[in-house]
Amino acid sequence: MIDDVVKLFRQLDSKDLRILMGIEIGMKHYEWVPVEEVRKYTRFSYSQLEYKLLQLFRSNMVVGTKTPYEGYQIYFDGYDALALNTFVKRGSVSAIGDEVGVGKESVVHEAIREPELAIGDPTTVIIKFHREGRTSFKSVKRGREHLAYREHFSWIYAARLSAKREFDIMEQLYSEISIPKPLDYNRHAIVMAPAKGSILVKTKLTEPNWVLEEILSQMTKVHSLGIIHSDLSEYNIFVSEEGVEFIDWPQYVTLDHLNAEDLLRRDVFNVLTHFKRKYNIEKDLDEVVRIIKGE
Repeated sequence: MIDDVVKLFRQLDSKDLRILMGIEIGMKHYEWVPVEEVRKYTRFSYSQLEYKLLQLFRSNMVVGTKTPYEGYQIYFDGYDALALNTFVKRGSVSAIGDEVGVGKESVVHEAIREPELAIGDPTTVIIKFHREGRTSFKSVKRGREHLAYREHFSWIYAARLSAKREFDIMEQLYSEISIPKPLDYNRHAIVMAPAKGSILVKTKLTEPNWVLEEILSQMTKVHSLGIIHSDLSEYNIFVSEEGVEFIDWPQYVTLDHLNAEDLLRRDVFNVLTHFKRKYNIEKDLDEVVRIIKGE
């Protein structure tokens, strides 16, 4: 739990963070990082390292094995702590608040960001911690274009790649598409502005026809830029008086993707199904897909 990480984060010292970074680096080459490799990186004595590793293990920051040798892996809590440490040092985050969303592949928290140059009031931001690979490497690999051809990868690698992929596309799209402003990225976590309004699935719309047209308009703009969201539904669309914003971009594909047409149709189908079911608004799927494609 992030709440536990925040409490423990305040207790971590530079030696703890150095051990976590040593294990993180070692996981590029080892499934279980040998304790000797951790010692080489940290340059701590055996007794000092043993004591610190035991504390990190008890705090769920790392997991370990004794067979066939003594080795360690960083755990999600430890990776969260490293990302938070970087965000705090950069000034991207000064305090973390409540959990506002959780799924199989991410955990989302509110946070506070202090104003630059101490001018103005602190602002609310969102931290999204990616969790790809937490439940099943195989299912994640099947559903992720950026992992499909990689034979071996750890959950750290999967989560880190997914976060970078999402941050990069958000930076690319932000000036053109209605999405939350991306602010910072480190390891498996992204800091962004909060999405405006409320999530579509939990919103009772007074002007559903207008909202649907806004959604389809944004989908058309995204397509014109050569991108398909490929995971769009009422669960990752936010609605406000200003319009709509799309979130959750790590599964996006480009138009040259083998299944681009099917993924676009699935996105459109999800949206139209929601408005048909909840507001009895019906549109022809094929016609909407043609309009979005500009045909």
